[in-house]
Amino acid sequence: MKKIVAALVAVSTIALAAPAFAQDASDETVSPSKNFSGLSVNTTIGWDHLRSGSTKDIDNAANVKQSLDGIVFGGGIGFDVPLGDRLTLGAEGEATTSSARWDNNNGVPNTFNLGRVKAERDLYVGARLGFAMSPKTLLYVKGGYTNARFALEGNGGGLVSNQRLDTDGWRAGAGIEQKLGDHGFGRIEYRYSNYQKAEFDFNGNTPDSSRFNIDTDRHQVVASVGVRF
Repeated sequence: MKKIVAALVAVSTIALAAPAFAQDASDETVSPSKNFSGLSVNTTIGWDHLRSGSTKDIDNAANVKQSLDGIVFGGGIGFDVPLGDRLTLGAEGEATTSSARWDNNNGVPNTFNLGRVKAERDLYVGARLGFAMSPKTLLYVKGGYTNARFALEGNGGGLVSNQRLDTDGWRAGAGIEQKLGDHGFGRIEYRYSNYQKAEFDFNGNTPDSSRFNIDTDRHQVVASVGVRF
């Protein structure tokens, strides 16, 4: 009888363990890249730094500030597909705004020239190439097109002029994505943008200006959290 009971216990243990073994084996056979594929949405916040393209002050004066700093925040959407076991390729879009600004009322000049300069909305669309280091960790690089708008205010002789400057450029970046639970993820990312063309977007019925060349650099370090469907 004891032998029969022992045999039944052994069989029961094997039967209960089999699904767990099968699940472990199934997890090992799933391509890591599949954990980072599909539709995703995310929110983003981080550090924003803009600077004129020249690295040298135009008048060699130490108090001339050539940059704007602030907080960038917004959201994005993307869609990634697996390319084999480790690689992913996707498209993404993002809309952000920024608190970066400069006001000449403090008496310190800025080489952005006008009395007030404020970064506004920034639109981005591009592609992303990722490499799954593990089923939960993805390294990626990205690149694409960016269009940023700045609010400009100048005054003199009792007159105040408010205009908008629309700029076109490109963006490149790299980051790491970590899978959180079944559908969540977090990202840390650095990106560099360079704006090379601009036009004044005048108010009212006044036509926009002709496009002209600029050279403005933008550095951002951001953190994102999101959901993948």
